[in-house]
Amino acid sequence: MQPRNMSMSGVVDLAAVKAAQEAKAKAEQTRAETARQGGAGAVSPADLVIDVDEAGFEREVLQRSAEVPVVIDFWAEWCQPCKQLSPVLERLAVEYNGRFLLAKIDVDANQMLMQQFGVQGIPAVFAVVAGQALPLFQGAAGEAQIRQTLDQLVQVAEERFGLTGLTVDADAEPGAAEAAAAEPVGPHDALLEAAVRALDAGDFGGAVQAYRNVLADDPGNSEAKLGLAQAELLQRVGGMDPQQVRKDAADQPENAEAQIAAADLDLVGGHVEDAFGRLIDTVRRTAGDDRDAVRLRLLELFEVVGPDDPRVAAARRALARALF
Repeated sequence: MQPRNMSMSGVVDLAAVKAAQEAKAKAEQTRAETARQGGAGAVSPADLVIDVDEAGFEREVLQRSAEVPVVIDFWAEWCQPCKQLSPVLERLAVEYNGRFLLAKIDVDANQMLMQQFGVQGIPAVFAVVAGQALPLFQGAAGEAQIRQTLDQLVQVAEERFGLTGLTVDADAEPGAAEAAAAEPVGPHDALLEAAVRALDAGDFGGAVQAYRNVLADDPGNSEAKLGLAQAELLQRVGGMDPQQVRKDAADQPENAEAQIAAADLDLVGGHVEDAFGRLIDTVRRTAGDDRDAVRLRLLELFEVVGPDDPRVAAARRALARALF
């Protein structure tokens, strides 16, 4: 099996401006938080190569791709070319010192991920940058070609998305960064209570600001993330004319903005699957910035409903099929 063209040309075209701006903002916030904690976010070299399955894909690949490019190595135990390629990728992940994260996916155990990425044969290597999936190459490529591709990838990730990678500390214990991130940065009960009171009073703007204040100090606070997503949704819907929004959506099925507004109304009205289905259908019908705007709103609505809801899991699978 010969490797495909490994050029990174066209990567910038695949990444929408809005996604880049949000990725930059999140990367800057992560770096600021790491600096504030005195470098608590450092990882060990062993943490630069991880095994990923379907259950952990969102957390380990999609979410982390907002702070570091994630290179995905699709492999299997029976695949002889994989046994040649995987050790090279693992060595380069350590050598590049945190400029990318290597995620290894066993296709035998994760058939759904293989299908979602459209993998036709292995080894196959992809990258995910700020939630954007990019095919890199297929087959056991030479090390010089791999290095060239990785150099282009990290350059695009830094220049386009502001992703400078992870801080690596050779003395750090494996998994220390994840353990530290799981610990609360500090008590935010007062701010969270203020946000809830603002929601109860219909002060959605005040609730949004209160949740953002929590996340400024503790970006990983799950309660604040959920609350912010809910407050922003209620704030958006509060100024709508529902009848006009429904009419616009019915009259303009190709209009991303109209479908996004209608999906917000669907969700507030308790029609979760309708909201998700509307946006997934719109992803299929649109392209470019419109498509990315719809995808991002769908991800925001996933936050509102909650990652453990089975409807979210089903919609994520449908979104992946629509995208890939």
